[in-house]
Amino acid sequence: MRYERDVLSPGWQRAGKPVTVETPVSVGMVVEDPTSGFCGAVVRWENGLVVLEDRAGARRSFPFGPGFWLDGKPVSLVPPPRTRPSAPTHTASGSRVGDVGPAKVAAASRIYVEGRHDAELVEKIWGDDLRHEGVVVEFLGGIDDLPAIVAEFAPDPQRRLGVLVDHLVAGTKETRIVAQVSSADVLITGHPFIDIWQAVRPGRVGLDAWPSVPREMEWKHGISRALGRPYASQADIAATWQWILGRVRDWRDLDPALPREVERLIDFVTA
Repeated sequence: MRYERDVLSPGWQRAGKPVTVETPVSVGMVVEDPTSGFCGAVVRWENGLVVLEDRAGARRSFPFGPGFWLDGKPVSLVPPPRTRPSAPTHTASGSRVGDVGPAKVAAASRIYVEGRHDAELVEKIWGDDLRHEGVVVEFLGGIDDLPAIVAEFAPDPQRRLGVLVDHLVAGTKETRIVAQVSSADVLITGHPFIDIWQAVRPGRVGLDAWPSVPREMEWKHGISRALGRPYASQADIAATWQWILGRVRDWRDLDPALPREVERLIDFVTA
């Protein structure tokens, strides 16, 4: 008897048998595990397992790999390919991301921010915008230093100075100092908050509102206590601020009073 092909040729054992195809899983895909007879739809996958749910609502987990049937054909289930996250279209301040260009020489104009925590928050939200404009942000340790800084900076129309002051309230020493040094080339503004912590929307840290702190207690200590965090040392306070800052994603997590004033400063020094 003559055979149509050589039965001893390589691959003869697989001749006529269905080929297992590697198939990425997707939610809702109905597959069968023929070994157990369990048939169900894919509901999720995690830690190397795919979870199936049958018509009765029963769920079972199976490892990825061969041994499944899909539409009457053998398949090897694999996780779906990972997709690269799309590049952000806006900065944390809400500005549209522009084309990446060469590094810029620092502009002559400057922005000073009073308070280390204030400066860190400004950097997190507006840092990309300021670098794009080539504007350097300087740390202002205290408003008492402002007259000397303005005198040394010697602002002019091409060399403007913007300053964000902590807790600027009418009738205080701070407002008197601001009045002394303000000019057409110096814009000094501030926020109304007791502390920059209060510029963060309370919901971001699990509060309905920022609590009132008794006068006899340091404000940051009282806030840390309300948040259930330690406050015995300066390191504790610093850790609480970093915890709060870590929950700020972009300008929408801030009270509008702060973005309004920071944007004024940026517009002023880049005009």
